[in-house]
Amino acid sequence: MLTWGGLGSKSKGAEGVRMKLEYHRHARTRMFENGFLEAASNIHPAVPFVVYVPVVLGLLAYGLVQGLTHWTAVVVCFPLGWVAWDLAEYGIHRWWFHWEGSGPFTRKIHDVIHGYHHLYPDDPLRLVMPLGASIPLALLIGGALYLVGAPEVTIPGFAGFVSGYLFYDFTHWSTHARSPRTAWGKAIRGHHMAHHFADPSRNFGISHRWIDAVVGTLRRRDQRDPESGPRAAA
Repeated sequence: MLTWGGLGSKSKGAEGVRMKLEYHRHARTRMFENGFLEAASNIHPAVPFVVYVPVVLGLLAYGLVQGLTHWTAVVVCFPLGWVAWDLAEYGIHRWWFHWEGSGPFTRKIHDVIHGYHHLYPDDPLRLVMPLGASIPLALLIGGALYLVGAPEVTIPGFAGFVSGYLFYDFTHWSTHARSPRTAWGKAIRGHHMAHHFADPSRNFGISHRWIDAVVGTLRRRDQRDPESGPRAAA
């Protein structure tokens, strides 16, 4: 059972509008009454790299040594796998994380998956995907690619996909937890902060901005919301 009230607004309008009503800066709270679920929902930002970097390197090494793939396929398919992650990142964030449900149960699911993050955007232990979510997703996608039966392209493609996911996790953590030092870092942080505090119905890319630009959901942080501004919770 959840221990916090969620977002709970019945406001209607653009997708994600409920999540712009209030937020708590530099704060965190307990999400679950159940101790196991609460512990599982917290994750140190280094954990995904400890788990998945060996998977990526080991998979590529195994494929190359065993002759299941080759360097030309790696050079071509690894970037394609990364682009596939970019597309998945955008789609998951826009159409799954920001689907706010059609009833009490599905709205609670939304609150757990993504609503909490918009309400407590600075919680340092909930800035990367927990293993309870990323491992089943990796197994599902990896298993599907295995069944395709084309390791020459699927091994480097899957390695690129997972690497893109790791870059997403790092970028998301970095935009919330660190001050950017490069022009790109400042731009990507402004992009994501605009999603949180100006208009949650825009800027669904987190590790990139190009898909938002292509499909028309790009919004810059200095643009003012004509309807209402974000309000911090007391």
